[in-house]
Amino acid sequence: MGSKEDYLKYIVKQIQTTPYVANEFLQTQNTEFKPRNSFEDLQKYVDDFLNGYEENRFITMPGLRGIGKSTMVFQIYNHLIERGIDKNRILYVPIDQMNSIPKANLNELIDVFVEDIHHKYPASLDKELFLLVDEAQEEKNWSKIGKIIYDQSKKIFMIFTGSKALDFELDLNAVRRTSIERIYPMNFQEYLFLKYHIPPIGISTDIMDMLLTGNVENVVKKETDLLNYTSSIGKPLIKEFEHFLYVGGFPLSLNQDEINAHRKIFEVVERVIDKDVSQYRAFNGDTNKILFNILSFLATQKPGEVSVNKLSKNLATSRSNVIDLLDILEKTHLIFHIKPYGEAGKTVRKPSKYYFLSPSITASINFNLGKHTPASKDYRGILAETLVASTFFRLNNTISKPNGIFYPPEKGMADFIITTFEGDKIPVEVGIGKKSPKHVINTMNKYNCEYGIVVSQTTDLIKKDNDIIFLPLTTFSLM
Repeated sequence: MGSKEDYLKYIVKQIQTTPYVANEFLQTQNTEFKPRNSFEDLQKYVDDFLNGYEENRFITMPGLRGIGKSTMVFQIYNHLIERGIDKNRILYVPIDQMNSIPKANLNELIDVFVEDIHHKYPASLDKELFLLVDEAQEEKNWSKIGKIIYDQSKKIFMIFTGSKALDFELDLNAVRRTSIERIYPMNFQEYLFLKYHIPPIGISTDIMDMLLTGNVENVVKKETDLLNYTSSIGKPLIKEFEHFLYVGGFPLSLNQDEINAHRKIFEVVERVIDKDVSQYRAFNGDTNKILFNILSFLATQKPGEVSVNKLSKNLATSRSNVIDLLDILEKTHLIFHIKPYGEAGKTVRKPSKYYFLSPSITASINFNLGKHTPASKDYRGILAETLVASTFFRLNNTISKPNGIFYPPEKGMADFIITTFEGDKIPVEVGIGKKSPKHVINTMNKYNCEYGIVVSQTTDLIKKDNDIIFLPLTTFSLM
């Protein structure tokens, strides 16, 4: 148990210094960071709370390191100040710093903030208080603490950010009390907005509707608007897209040259292995090396079926250990898998395909290994396929569209099959430069699909040719 004196000193220091930390954090070279799309949802939670809506007052923000969670917390802090909330009513707690207090406990810290700073018990509060807790996964009982505070007072608003572990550590009794705002790497539209202030044109919904219905009319109109807006960046859009493909998934790369951006993204990967993996199981240094070797293996080959037996042999570890480590890497959200497509009731004896959450991770691991070869068309093709897979994965996890993501197990087929709630199947082929639709046609014939999608630079604008939709990579990446 920490001492009340230590807690008071820490709280007073946080209240006094957070405005300066936030301002320092949110700007570079006197330019303030623009908010990401997810900030609008967080801002709405805050504004609804201040307007008397008391349900969504326990927000969790799980996500990979380096994708802007702390930035959004400080943007929320500034928004509260702009709304007239006194800084004494806002407590920003980075758990890794709080742990510098001997025997520190988040629950005790919050009790001191409410009872000794504001001289109230949680149940008797007559003014709103705000708790912004960063790196919450480092507090063992964060979920239970959040639930207790939620039940004790309707006047306390909480945001807990942390690694993907937050999703798995939520206490069963806290699940129904929390609103989860999962944070993912940036899409191209966010990147263009944050880097060049090009306003979003609402094209992502139209692209998804086109993918799931085959109707191209609405999105074609907005695609022309996009080209007009992006003419201001002073270079061909495809060149900016290639930079985005290599490092643009992470906001930390926006003000870095490509070499430093690769290094910073790889540091994120290292921190995930060194710190976040321990949330799931205790490992020694040898296991960390195996984890890096698995990531290196996945990053340096074309996405394909991963042979657990082959990995086990190459890494000199057991098959069960490889399966366990792949599962843990998925839980951190560094990677995810896509299963082979099988008709209802049919078992397909094919392994899953593994992808990174962002092509920027793939590129930065390759850069660290000395294998980053942007001049190679095959290499850029791997990054493009990763981009498409990770986009489908993000959309499936946030809006459940598409309803399912698979790959056809037969040879000579498209890269993906996405499915709708109505049971429709849409094959998607991905490539760099001009791409033949033959694999899509093969898949359409095999699975009786009404139309198919080719995502590549075969055309500069969306075009539908018979039952094939040709969609430029640059346009797809706006979703």
